[in-house]
Amino acid sequence: MLSIRDKKGAENLAADHLSRLENPHQDKLENKEITETFPLETLGSVALRVDSTPWFADFANYHAGNFIVKGMSSQQKNKFFKDVKHYFWDDPFLFKICADQMIRRCVHGKEALDILEACHNGPTGGHHGANLTAKKVFDAGFFWPSIYKDAHELVKNYFMGPFPSSKGNKYILVAVDYLSKWVEAKALPTNDARVVCKFLKSLFARFGAPRAIISDRGTHFCNDQFAKVMLKYGVTHRLSTAYHPQTSGQVEVSNRGLKRILERTVGENRASWSDKLDDALWAFRTTYKTPIGCTPYKLVYGKACHLPIELEHKAYWALKHANFDLKTAGDQRKVQLNELSELRDQAYENSLIYKEKTKRIHDAKIKNRVFNVGDQVLLFNSRLKIFSGKLKSRWSGPFTIVQVFPYGTVSYPNSQANLKVNDHRLKHYFGGDIPAMDIPEPPQTFPKDN
Repeated sequence: MLSIRDKKGAENLAADHLSRLENPHQDKLENKEITETFPLETLGSVALRVDSTPWFADFANYHAGNFIVKGMSSQQKNKFFKDVKHYFWDDPFLFKICADQMIRRCVHGKEALDILEACHNGPTGGHHGANLTAKKVFDAGFFWPSIYKDAHELVKNYFMGPFPSSKGNKYILVAVDYLSKWVEAKALPTNDARVVCKFLKSLFARFGAPRAIISDRGTHFCNDQFAKVMLKYGVTHRLSTAYHPQTSGQVEVSNRGLKRILERTVGENRASWSDKLDDALWAFRTTYKTPIGCTPYKLVYGKACHLPIELEHKAYWALKHANFDLKTAGDQRKVQLNELSELRDQAYENSLIYKEKTKRIHDAKIKNRVFNVGDQVLLFNSRLKIFSGKLKSRWSGPFTIVQVFPYGTVSYPNSQANLKVNDHRLKHYFGGDIPAMDIPEPPQTFPKDN
């Protein structure tokens, strides 16, 4: 598409200069001196950029027209030829082969901001942080040099806050597949056994019955109706304990992720969060997950979920594959389905490696503490946040250990009886860590020593 724009002579010095050389509609030349020098000597140099000029103009000119800007220093030429080899021209767009060997289209100006806006608060945006939003731009197949900077500027201006019940719905029931991280969620008015069983049956009809289901010990999971459904479909029901919440940690992570997305998407009318839940799920499913090395969508369906912005702004895949005929597209889909089992095996291995690495990092931070009877210790008071004042110490004591139990449990006396605590909440008191303070004793929630 050819676009013609009219510019003033003062804005187009070269054309203005040539227009003054001769006027064919006049018998005599104007008695006016022609200026042979331009006031802007750096016109067209690499360092100078006009707002409407794309940042990749020099690379595009080199590949499309095989010429470079004159006047570059040797250092500028070295950098130019070092960078230009990573770009190629596919009329009418310039693409870059990035460090991860992915081909991404070069964009600039308003188009870049529109893409960033769509990746942040579009249907699949999820209102994630700056880094994850930039990652979505890369996954969509676009590139410009200031992606991370622009993402930080965009994200810091967005609203977030808590949300109330919506359209009679007070709960969100969440189910997560252990390997693929695929999330299913539904807004519900109650949290009784009936709605839980109905939700699970719909999942079984779509994905098949799983081998096992892990839940907490809530009454909506521990009841006769739920047990009958598990028995009917041959599913093992495993329960997590209050002392080991990591058993259902994957659901807790997903809950937190969905909650953060909804906090950023509901806007001022926070009662509309149930309407935004489907978009939040789509954003969650199409987001790259480090443990599996891909998105949950790709692990379930065997192909990437192509987003609206990729079609609208013409990503590389859209230019090359969107117009395939049905036979060619069908053959390519068969190849993707054959590759799916291999992709899931790789995701399983990536997940194991990620968990082992995370465990090593976590274990390295745990200090082995040995406590003996008679030791002076301080107790970390995790409930101190309910009291006013931010400068109060979170350590109370000192206390004297009166008994040591296996598996890291110790007992100390208070005004009424001996209390048992986990030794991870204790540290040795050497007389200089903290003075004895008038801090309320821990609540009587620990089992008493018989």
